[in-house]
Amino acid sequence: MRRTVIAPIALIALLLAACGDDNDEQEGGATTAVSAASASDATAAASSAGTTAGGGTIETAPVDEAAAACVEGKTLEEGMLTVATGEPAFPPYVLDDAPESGQGFEAAVTYAVATTMGFTPDQVTWTRTAFDAAIAPGPKDFDFNLQQFGIQAERAEVVSFSEAYYTTNQAILGYADSPAATATDLATLQGLTLGVVEGTTGLDFVEQVLQPASAANVYNDTAAAKQALDTQQIDAIVVDLPTAFYISAVEIEGSQVFGQFPAVAGMDGESWGLLFTKDNPLVECANLALAALTASGQLEALTTTWMSDSTGVPEIALE
Repeated sequence: MRRTVIAPIALIALLLAACGDDNDEQEGGATTAVSAASASDATAAASSAGTTAGGGTIETAPVDEAAAACVEGKTLEEGMLTVATGEPAFPPYVLDDAPESGQGFEAAVTYAVATTMGFTPDQVTWTRTAFDAAIAPGPKDFDFNLQQFGIQAERAEVVSFSEAYYTTNQAILGYADSPAATATDLATLQGLTLGVVEGTTGLDFVEQVLQPASAANVYNDTAAAKQALDTQQIDAIVVDLPTAFYISAVEIEGSQVFGQFPAVAGMDGESWGLLFTKDNPLVECANLALAALTASGQLEALTTTWMSDSTGVPEIALE
């Protein structure tokens, strides 16, 4: 991902989605309510599964007593949690534009956070917002919003963020006939000619971690990198995973995301957080829930399920 905000993007279809910071969603305010439940049921969340009003089963998490106690009097509607996402919302973050199903990475994270805070799945209400409207200053019609919001200091001046629920991995993409398509180890990657876009974390990752035998070719933008792929000047492009999804789906027709790399100390990608109105006291409660999900391993499991397994983008070992 870029260290600066990338230009807004359009819609992405099917199984590939836009990187959150590039998201310029359509304006929309339609709300889908799963169903209401009494506040007295708030601590009855199951430890393995819950059922929506429509009959769908979604994965939940055990209630964390501290997080559940924290939420009292802090939500827009007592005994309910109002969560916002984009209009529309895309895979792998939300499947079939139906966050209430709990299917997709951010939909699943939402229900895990909610049930850890003591809400049952039918106490979660969904609303939709445009990306830019959500990060603008002022009151909100949601308790928190998630649609790949990067935690950035400039944004934190007008909204508040939770601790990170996801940090982007670097990925590699190119055409199907590229020698990078079958690369499964570091030694193979080091023999390739790689391209990166200037001003991105991909450049640092290539130079400091992959360390190819020949220096990476650096381009001003994706269009220049695509031309280099077309003319076989490079074998593949390295960029963060969400951006790789977008490039493959929208910018470079016929390209594939071959793999992603595990997190490397000192080479962190962009972190995404739940977004709240500025200084919302509910942030503390969400952080307690995220800490519990991290400690139990459930957050990592959801990340693997939805950001690795479901997308078919394998992890490439660096050892």
